[in-house]
Amino acid sequence: MNIADALDRNTIFFPDNDAIVDGERRWSVAGFRSDADRFAHALTELGIAPGDRISLFMGNSAEFAIAFYGILKVGAIAVSISSMCRCREVEFMVNDSQARVLVVGDHYRGEVPERAKIPTVERVIAVGQEAGVPAGVDLDFWSLLAGRPERFETLYTDRNAGAEIIYTSGTTGKPKGVVLTHANVMANSNSNAHDTGTSRSDRLVCFLPMYHSFAQNHIFNSALAIGAALIILPRFEMEPVLRAMKKEQVTRWYAVPTIYILVLSHPDRRLVDEAFASVQYCFSAAAAMPTEIARQWHERFGLKINEGWGLTESSPSATYNHEFRHKQGSIGTPVENVEVQIWSESNRALPAGEVGELVIRGPNVMKGYYNNPEATAAAIVDGWLKTGDVGMMDEEGYFFIVDRIKDMVNSAGLKIWPREVEEVLYLHEAVAECAVIGVPDPVFGENVKACIVLRSGADVSGEQIIVYCKSQLASYKAPKLVEFMDALPKSATGKILKTELRRMAAEGDL
Repeated sequence: MNIADALDRNTIFFPDNDAIVDGERRWSVAGFRSDADRFAHALTELGIAPGDRISLFMGNSAEFAIAFYGILKVGAIAVSISSMCRCREVEFMVNDSQARVLVVGDHYRGEVPERAKIPTVERVIAVGQEAGVPAGVDLDFWSLLAGRPERFETLYTDRNAGAEIIYTSGTTGKPKGVVLTHANVMANSNSNAHDTGTSRSDRLVCFLPMYHSFAQNHIFNSALAIGAALIILPRFEMEPVLRAMKKEQVTRWYAVPTIYILVLSHPDRRLVDEAFASVQYCFSAAAAMPTEIARQWHERFGLKINEGWGLTESSPSATYNHEFRHKQGSIGTPVENVEVQIWSESNRALPAGEVGELVIRGPNVMKGYYNNPEATAAAIVDGWLKTGDVGMMDEEGYFFIVDRIKDMVNSAGLKIWPREVEEVLYLHEAVAECAVIGVPDPVFGENVKACIVLRSGADVSGEQIIVYCKSQLASYKAPKLVEFMDALPKSATGKILKTELRRMAAEGDL
């Protein structure tokens, strides 16, 4: 089995259809396969073998897609690193995955660690516009592809062999590498196409980050599997996205709730209406969609916002709120071949109406966390993935999210673990003690707030703390708000009471 088999088959069935559109550049299905095959040949000549890890540290681009499928074709594993990561984060993920090759985008070379700090990396391949090969880089992406054969015989692996490693932060603050297999991704791609009705005549917009499981699998891999066109944009910027949608006649729109809110409030109604004139389907995930926003969207465009739920560890789709039986506020019912239950604290399945932890079983559940058997054993119990989300099921089998077990902050659909931010804060010489929480925000859902007790005699501003965090972490993880306190609330055992901090923030006392 190999995810890339779908690309090979689509080259036979409809070679001239659009596969990738990236600005003024476009690839037919056959052309995209040819470039992916050239990259596969290049990797084999570099000695890459099945099971080897190749890190991708780059933004949304056709090159990401080409490299990704070239990696899969040789049976290697694509390791996605957030393009928002800083050097210290890149270093950890490259070393943790023991990557042999690092493919880096032109704008991200400044965050690539010194070679001595990433000893398993044998080659750094750069994607960029500079002439020649810049310092710290071994090979230029397009020069590497030049002259290579246009056909590569895809290597088939065991269905349970790793295809992707996508890093997600854990409660300890250290990112964990989620290993998704060829079977995981193909099962999710097939269920996505079936549930959402995607066809090869569709044109999907992708401005959400392709290093993330939502865009990587639910949008990118699903589009390539069915033979639909993928319209890639580097990021969400309102006017460029709307212009591209109009030009490319996008039929399917994927976003998180924050972006829906921004679109509805955009002052240029004509530009928005022209962009959405061809759109037939809207999807939202990563955070709960406010009922009022869904109502306004339907009133404005005549389109329902279809919602789903899942996590990186479930490839990511686990449930889908079907258009033909849509329940507002629900995350829907399980996608095909997937089971979802509500468990008690003693891992006992609960009946409808009772609140407990959502757990998942099916072909979408990850193989495990890379090189982390303890975390894997804690997450997968008797074949069931424990999600950490609290919810309930109604009498019709529709599921609802009630709350989160952990302290995770969800800002515009991006998950942020407080402990990771706290570890960076504790490295600051002025910080004696700290706690990071999420506080409500009308647009982003939640903002990161740092509550800090300063060392005696220390003098630092909140803005300086924020700038410092942005120098050490991806910018979205850095606090947007800082509160200096004389002391943090604690239990009798000395544990910082974040529930009390959140209560204080809600009541305006923080």
